[in-house]
Amino acid sequence: MESETPRVSFISIVDFSEDARWLFLTESVSDLLGFEPRELIGRPALELVHPDEFSQVKQMHYDTIREDKAAALAYLRLKHKDPFKGYILCAVSRTVVHSVVVGSVSFATPGGKALQNTSTAQEVEVVTPSAKNFELRRWGDPSPMTSSPSIPDLASRTACASTDSDTSDESSSRSRSKKPTIISFNPMPCQSLRSALILDRFSIHCTVLYCSNDLLLSTTRVLGRSFFDFVTSRTEHSVRSWIDVIKSWGVNDRGQPSDGGFGFGKFVLLLAGRNSRGENEQDAPLSRRRLGDARINYRMPSSPRCASHSSPGTSSRSRPPSSMSSSSSDQEISVDAVFSGHSDGILLVLRPTSKCVTIWSS
Repeated sequence: MESETPRVSFISIVDFSEDARWLFLTESVSDLLGFEPRELIGRPALELVHPDEFSQVKQMHYDTIREDKAAALAYLRLKHKDPFKGYILCAVSRTVVHSVVVGSVSFATPGGKALQNTSTAQEVEVVTPSAKNFELRRWGDPSPMTSSPSIPDLASRTACASTDSDTSDESSSRSRSKKPTIISFNPMPCQSLRSALILDRFSIHCTVLYCSNDLLLSTTRVLGRSFFDFVTSRTEHSVRSWIDVIKSWGVNDRGQPSDGGFGFGKFVLLLAGRNSRGENEQDAPLSRRRLGDARINYRMPSSPRCASHSSPGTSSRSRPPSSMSSSSSDQEISVDAVFSGHSDGILLVLRPTSKCVTIWSS
């Protein structure tokens, strides 16, 4: 069955609830797990986890949010819709983006691709015992996207802190040897200021297909436009080269678009946007029509590329108070970025490099 499993990856977003309910999935979920996106939206992601791994994965979801993690990777089993296919060993990436957890799910197969994924991740946790060969020991490299101070612990549990990679390995080994109890917690508060974008990996313009919130860029302004419209001209060349690398990494052993690890960079974001295509824009009437389609697909849940859902009483695109005036709409801010390529697009997570930043206003 392993040889028949598609080597694809889909992008997903889950909420901060203890059930980790699906809010957004791209269409490759149907290739990997057999479900259409509309079948999973609003349902708990944890219900697909293997029963033997449920308590550990639920604890991992809680810790991911509480510690405001980024570029974390885990290997665990998820249920396929077809009962004859049972559970699929998957590589699941996770990054906290303000009020949601954004990441991807891909088929886990040993080899060079697995080494690339684990060597570029900031954290690797092996939940499924048979996947121990995916684990990669690393020295304690500082994270390029550091976490916010941890919020108060909401469950009755011992807090584990480690500043040394060896200590961390010993701690994780001890935790895996003990069967964790199933915790319960209320929806968690928002974490650090981050935004997630999904870019069209099949276009040289990297059209913005999805924007998770308005914290850095206005959703209505960026959707359907080239991502490079919001990158300053002086940093555009570097960002294009990084994305080209991510695209080349995100190819599986069959030559198909898939996952390919994480890339980290820093560039200058242009909030108001610009025309990055210049004179070439008039020579691409087909691209114009594709951009229009992208806007429509994002707003309609029946989009063939993706489906999304907002939790009751919340909005992933809500705009917090801001002191930014319209006269400063051309403001530039330096951002840290985490890039990752997937079957359905490029996932880009951004955060301002400085704590003192003025965000987009309504």
